[in-house]
Order: sequence, then C-alpha cells, then structure tokens
Amino acid sequence: MFSRRNPRPKTPDVLKAWELLDSDDVPGALRQLRSDTDSLPLGEVALVVARAAEAAGFDDLRQAASELAARPALAKAQYAYGYACVERGVSYLAVPALREVLRANPDALGVMRELVSAYEREGRHADAAELLGRYEDRFVPWPDRYLLVYNALMAGDLTLARRQHALLGDPEDAQWLPPRRRQTRMLERAAATTTPLDLADLRGWQYVIGGTILGTLSPYGFEAGMTGRFAFLQDTPEQCLRGLLRLRTLSAAAGLRPRSVSLLPDRDSRILGLAAARVLGLPAKPFAPGREHTVVVAYDLNGLLDTPEGPEILQQLHERAPGQVLHEHASCWTDAPAVTADSVTLLHQSVVAPWGERMAVCEDGTPRRGPADERPEERIAEEIAAAEAVADEGDGGTPADPDETFAGFASAVRDTWLRGERTALRSSGPVPSGRFL
Repeated sequence: MFSRRNPRPKTPDVLKAWELLDSDDVPGALRQLRSDTDSLPLGEVALVVARAAEAAGFDDLRQAASELAARPALAKAQYAYGYACVERGVSYLAVPALREVLRANPDALGVMRELVSAYEREGRHADAAELLGRYEDRFVPWPDRYLLVYNALMAGDLTLARRQHALLGDPEDAQWLPPRRRQTRMLERAAATTTPLDLADLRGWQYVIGGTILGTLSPYGFEAGMTGRFAFLQDTPEQCLRGLLRLRTLSAAAGLRPRSVSLLPDRDSRILGLAAARVLGLPAKPFAPGREHTVVVAYDLNGLLDTPEGPEILQQLHERAPGQVLHEHASCWTDAPAVTADSVTLLHQSVVAPWGERMAVCEDGTPRRGPADERPEERIAEEIAAAEAVADEGDGGTPADPDETFAGFASAVRDTWLRGERTALRSSGPVPSGRFL
C-alpha cells in the first residue's frame, strides 16, 4: 500500500513521525503527532496514522485514515476517521477532524457529542464544556446538560456546574439515575470542602470528584503544574509511615472506630498492612469482603492484578461493608485503578516500593538497578512502623501542609465522606494544562 510512489508528508513535524515509522517506532510516531496535533495538516497526519494503524493491525483505522488522506476535505471521511481514532484510543487525533466536520455542519448534534467524547478522553474538559455551552439553545438535558455539568466540574468551574445542575431535571430514562446521583454527590462534596477548589487545590478536587481524601502532597514541581502529584517516585519507609499517620489522623477526625486491618494478598500490600496494624494498634487479618469496621490497606491497587484473586477482590471492594474503609498508599493518577479508595497517601505516575528493585548510581556515575529486599514481610513492616516520619523538603514550592490543616479538612467533610458506591476515579482533578494528563 505504501510504495515509493505514495505521497510523503511535507510538514516537518509530520515528516518526523513518518520517519519514525521507517524504523518501526509506532509509539514514537504517535507521540510526535501529539505535540501539536490541532495545527497539523489533516491529510498529512492521516498518511502517518494509516501506516501506524496498518502496523498495529487496526484495519478499521487504517481504512478510515487512508480515505481521509485521499480526500481530506470530505466531511464523511473526516467523521469516519475521527470516530475510529476515538474507538482506538487516540482521541487527540480525532479532535481536529471532528472539529472540521462540525464547522461545516454546525447543527449536527451527533458530531458535537463525538467531539465532546474526544475532548473528555484527552482531559480537555474546559474545551468540552465550552463546546456544549455553545449548543445550549438546542441540546437535550440528557445527555447534553448532564455532560455540561460533568465537564464544568472536571474543568474546575463550579459556578457553571452549579448553575447548569440546577436546570437539570430528573431523567425519564432510568439508565441516567446513577449518573445523576453521582453528580449530585460531587456537588455536595464541593459544598462541604473548605479548601479554595482552585486549579492548585489537589486535595480538594480529589475529594470532590471521587470522594477520596488525599493524605500528602508531592514536594516537587508544584508550581510547574504538578500541584502535589508525583511523577516517578522511589518510595521510602518514612513516606509510608507518614501516610499511615495521616490515616490515623483521618480516622480520629472522622470518628471512625476500626476493629482490624485487612490484609490484601499481594506482597506490597501485606507489608504495608502489617505496618498499618502496628501504627493503628489493631489486629491484622486476611481480607474478607463482608468484614465490617475494618481498614483495608493496599500499597497500590493496580498491584492486586498481579495476584490470582486480585480481580475478584477489586470487584468486591466496589460494594464495601459498613465501616469498611479502603486505604491506598500510592495511587496512579495516569492509570486509575478499577476501584476508588477512600483514603490515599499520594498520587504518582510510576512508583517503586521501598523494598522493590531500586535505581542507584554507581561510583563511576552509571545507574544500576539494585536487588529487591526479600526479607520477611513482618521484618520490613516493623522497620516502617519504627521509621521517622520526616517530610521531604523538596524544591520549596509546595505549600505547607501541617497535620492541623489535614485534620481540619477531614473534620469538615466527615458528613459527606464514605457515602454512595465507589466509582473509579479517572481524573485527579483540574490541572492548569492538559500536558500533565
């Protein structure tokens, strides 16, 4: 299909992606297109996407991209390509094509909704809300006004979300009742939160969006847009202990009376759970889905998937027993686990446990990966409980977060915490720029 007679892109950025495909680097080519997709020539981008789709075995996307490359101004080809991009998980490539279709066909609500879907999947909630707002005089409450409220919330615009939510009546179709309840609870949590809920308020937005109380903030890159999230983290016993002490503070402020710590089956979670039992002064027991008044401790919920029983346990944790609280130490904000924890110590993109295979620098300056700590779980847990919970000072840009501030937040939201079913948290809250999503 792609012989020497086929056209090659001429735009430098697109040509660079094309050349990456020459070396079979499909992920690299797609990353190259992500940098400035909205301004690149649609037909040239489609040439690259067709090649990448062929290499990946995505025949639907290959065909749609080939047709768009041949006729880049044809609305039918633009829509088919945009739809295929969304379906194949490259929504950022769909945005310029769907936007072109909508520009030529401004009354096409179906195209508008597909573009909203692409924006949502890319974390561009402000763009989605702005687009929906332009159609307010002709859209329908379900799903359009509901989606406007949702995207306004995810973009951090509480004023718009509250105004539109007040205009949103009850749905006639019962399928929309659970989303309606979830959205109402989000706004109730926002009303209970005492933090400013601006773009830098990571703890506040974690709570509003998913009902999760965030224990600690990263001391690095706060002012660069991370606002308390970690990127790559080599965890420490001290950080683990800080998280457990914040969990103890949270339990006291919220009036919880747990009777046990429940241990999950993966090694990381068992180590942390045994340490939690020491810090909280509670007996440790293997996890049981119906156990009441217990703290279920996970190191990273995604790690459960590496155990045979993990997927079933994650499903069981969606409906928790009375007084059963899920605490996750290290939660991935770019690959959210299947169930949302009630309490999280920190947010990360990539983490290495203190007892994992850690990177170190040799005397000659070369990096090396050290061996994992294979000592018994009880021994490592004992060292965590005996560690000194000293906070990393970082780069000095993260605001102070003393225990009193955290306890005050927990006390303020205690009446709205632990309410309703636990749904997966797909966003850690509004960020100043989509580049961090």
